[in-house]
Amino acid sequence: MLLVMTSPLQLLVLGGTSWLGGATARVARDAGHQVTCLARGVSGRPPEGVSWVRGDRDEPGGYDEVSGQDWDAVIDVSWQPDQVRSALAALGERSGHWVYVSSCSVYADDGTPGEDESAAVHRAHEVPGRVDVEAYGPAKVACEQACLNALGHERVSVARAGLIGGYGDLSDRFGYWPARVARAEDAEPVLSPPRSTPLQIIDVEDLAAWLVHLATTRSAGVFNALGDSLPFGDLLDAAEEAAARTPSYVEVSDDWLVAHEVEPWSGPDSLPLWLPQADYAGFMRRTNDSAKEAGLRLRPLPETVASSLAWERERGLDRNRRAGLPPLAEERLLALVEPAGDAP
Repeated sequence: MLLVMTSPLQLLVLGGTSWLGGATARVARDAGHQVTCLARGVSGRPPEGVSWVRGDRDEPGGYDEVSGQDWDAVIDVSWQPDQVRSALAALGERSGHWVYVSSCSVYADDGTPGEDESAAVHRAHEVPGRVDVEAYGPAKVACEQACLNALGHERVSVARAGLIGGYGDLSDRFGYWPARVARAEDAEPVLSPPRSTPLQIIDVEDLAAWLVHLATTRSAGVFNALGDSLPFGDLLDAAEEAAARTPSYVEVSDDWLVAHEVEPWSGPDSLPLWLPQADYAGFMRRTNDSAKEAGLRLRPLPETVASSLAWERERGLDRNRRAGLPPLAEERLLALVEPAGDAP
């Protein structure tokens, strides 16, 4: 974990009660900074040892308790443009640096491998009011622009995060694979996308440490906050090692999965992390060179898989999941591959 300590910061985290925000507040606390979280508390409580100001960013006066002092840095993860604009109006003049956690969903093209931060983004969402998740990417673009327009490029770090994994993940997406391997008996068939499918994962702890590093060093710029691009097979190998299981993988092609109406990426009845490469060849092949030059450090994939499996075991390997194939659905699909002689 990368922790750079100069003098303690007065650091404000807008949020801090959910997964990434909480990890960021904890990392900053452990580095010796004075950390305050502004949050409603709907998602939980901030880490111990962190000051908690209860506030609703959608309500008038939501920033009143934190707008009367200077902050060395503010870290914001919201994807609601109105919230970001109101925070900048209330806190921008008294903040030394602003770290905005954006998303690689801002990019308009997911089909071209190897693109960097100069790639074209969606048109910014322009309608006032709360934004639905269907407009997530354009909303993040609007948030980025609000930060840069309000404070200037020299006072803002924009971290475009990709797939995040590790301990505490509630999406059920990355954790599906360590959990599925852990549930399998040796040689049990497990449905899998091609092992060559690209995967780009960043551990939540590495991302949190780097966000604090950006605040500490005031490293301005726009960065792809991504792990290195690896083949999907590396995830399966790491899951086998962590779970001490050796399933028999039944690899099926993109075309086969599309033809059998398997949902991609996430959600119910999906094969998590799989995306048809005809349309998404660049989604997990973006460059992270600029982030590394700005201090991002990445742990080996097996460490993220092991921490993810520990979290999955705590929650229950056999629970109903928000993402992934239920056992009966996977059995049905496997039967279509093997007895029918379908060519995957």
